[in-house]
Amino acid sequence: MPPHPTRRKLTTTALLVATALLGGTAPPATAAERTPTCRAPKNPALAKQLTRDLRTALARRGGTVSLALYDDRTKASCTLAQGTRYDSASLVKVLMMEATLRRAAARGRSLTGWERRNVRPMIRSSDNSAASRLWNDLGHPYLASTLHRAGTTRTSLGPYGLWGLTRTTAADQLRLLGALTGPRSFLGAKSRAFGLQLMSEVRKDQRWGVPAGMPRGLRAHLKNGWLPRATHGWRIHSIGVFTGGGRSYRLAVLSHDNPSMTYGVRTVERVAHAVHRALNKGRAVGRGYTPADEISEIPDGSVPPDAPQFPYSYAPPDRPARPDPAAP
Repeated sequence: MPPHPTRRKLTTTALLVATALLGGTAPPATAAERTPTCRAPKNPALAKQLTRDLRTALARRGGTVSLALYDDRTKASCTLAQGTRYDSASLVKVLMMEATLRRAAARGRSLTGWERRNVRPMIRSSDNSAASRLWNDLGHPYLASTLHRAGTTRTSLGPYGLWGLTRTTAADQLRLLGALTGPRSFLGAKSRAFGLQLMSEVRKDQRWGVPAGMPRGLRAHLKNGWLPRATHGWRIHSIGVFTGGGRSYRLAVLSHDNPSMTYGVRTVERVAHAVHRALNKGRAVGRGYTPADEISEIPDGSVPPDAPQFPYSYAPPDRPARPDPAAP
């Protein structure tokens, strides 16, 4: 007789906690949970390589992982577990930046001094006080309308001012990145350039994740989130846009159930290496894996330690997903 679902869940959680305490690894996922769907309409060989290399990158890795990729030049796209929701942690700061830029443009003005003094540290150094000020200033209705303009389908804002508990998916994060690069962006050219510039200036100790494996000659514009909670262990997320040499592509990798920050970062960087290698054949790698001793294991502080544990069911009912969530 199969174990009761609740008992099985408790057993898995206990194993994650035990492995974290012992410095081990999370239990491996099944092959089905590690098989992405990749497409490249004009280059089937590229889609095949991406699928194979991503499957290899995630082989024998524990935790829950989702990814979304879109390359503007080849039109290649990949998705994995696109409907899985995660606590956004500090990723939600990209939404706040875009909402601030959108509001300024709608009012026919540049960012105010106050907005700049908060947006800059919020992105560059993941400043949480600045994020809270912008969250309160923008308000739920305007943030929600920005999500709608971006075309997100499964993102819900955090309750009671807990912006780090915004629930999101890899596909929706790719759509938000598309607002900075996509041809149908709701942001003007100057706003897009400003947002990308800030994301290219993220401080050194927060530049782990999706830049790993990128070749020389490309520029990374990124934002990360790293947060442990009593449920689902460490959330380790990394999203980014890569530009240079007449091309751009964007990648979002979200994960939780990681036994440590280091473990989750390494999983994300294995995915990034596979993507950069496939999209930049023959180009020398300019950035390797982040050394373990440079990963702090200190949370991003996007959720207070004493914040309540909300069930994942608090989010509103899902809207239907688009046929191709990786497309702009």
